[in-house]
Amino acid sequence: MKKHKHPNQKQIINRMSRIIGHSQAIKRMLEEEKECSEILIQIAAVKSALNNMGKLILKDHINHCIVEAIENEDDKALEELDEAIDKFIK
Repeated sequence: MKKHKHPNQKQIINRMSRIIGHSQAIKRMLEEEKECSEILIQIAAVKSALNNMGKLILKDHINHCIVEAIENEDDKALEELDEAIDKFIK
């Protein structure tokens, strides 16, 4: 796999740091035996944050990597995108 910098890399890394913080907070909530409804709300927030981060990465990928692949007639990149979308949207 080739290495490349995403246009929104700093924003994506910041989002991931917040997601990790929220995940650690959920673990603490479980250890402290907090109410199930409070824990579920936090889990929903983490899921939403992950989905939003995934959408940002997908947009970056389409706008940069896929545009470049089309210009270079790289069908493999399109196949890989198709597989990635299937896994992301499961």
